[in-house]
Amino acid sequence: MNEVKWAIITGADGGMGREITRAVAKAGYRIIMACCNSRKAETVRQRLIEETGNPHLEVMAVDLSSMKSVVSFAEQILRRNLPVFLLMNNAGTMETGFTITSDGFERTVSVNYVAPYLLTRKLIPVMVRGARIVNMVSCTYAIGCLDFPDFLNRGKLGKFWRIPVYSNTKLALLLFTFELSEQLREKGITVNAADPGIVSTDIITMHKWFDPLTDIFFRPFIRKPKKGASTAIGLLLDEKEAGVTGQLYVNNHRKNLSDKYTNHVQKEQLWEVTERALASWLK
Repeated sequence: MNEVKWAIITGADGGMGREITRAVAKAGYRIIMACCNSRKAETVRQRLIEETGNPHLEVMAVDLSSMKSVVSFAEQILRRNLPVFLLMNNAGTMETGFTITSDGFERTVSVNYVAPYLLTRKLIPVMVRGARIVNMVSCTYAIGCLDFPDFLNRGKLGKFWRIPVYSNTKLALLLFTFELSEQLREKGITVNAADPGIVSTDIITMHKWFDPLTDIFFRPFIRKPKKGASTAIGLLLDEKEAGVTGQLYVNNHRKNLSDKYTNHVQKEQLWEVTERALASWLK
């Protein structure tokens, strides 16, 4: 009798999310499509079932700008005691204006970092030995800067600007990847980060991007979602990546990072600050 394996993919109805979900479905996993827009996700689910022949795709609503929603989602998984083999933290946003969530977090920070942190921490009890966690980061982590105590509730020091705020969240998610990988090593659960490159998804509107100059510079490098998703898919499914943990992958290859990132001076501080901010939801 074949072992039932579950995968959870956030933002499964988006550009890269669909490609990741398609690949995981073809690999025979039962999938929870964790999405904010249930109606859109249901349409995507039906198409993916037809394309892959895998009927075991399920849409579950979750709003990553609400910690209450994240906890509710996680608790449903815990109550069902699903054996989770794959967790893909794929969903992301780049807000064009400054917005504070009901929990007091800047919205980009909530969706891109705080919610994946909370979701992952809550789901660890049902993750099996050999499970893989993959966090979708971005090359922009390289220009990220974590300003405490402003990071969680403002994204950055000073005036809001979407590019550095987005970059800061991706640096935070990368540092979370490194720290969590160390904590879960003995449990046999791997944690890695995937950099998809610059991808044509809903985060980027091709007709009006960051500004004219960056549009001219970056447009030749913008990838289709399928190519952008391939690195994350490899980390989730390739047998050769079994046991690999605490790494960043770019273009399907491990990227050698300097000590500046792997032992970032703020890595432990970020963990402690986030734990305190989420204490009431981590109970």
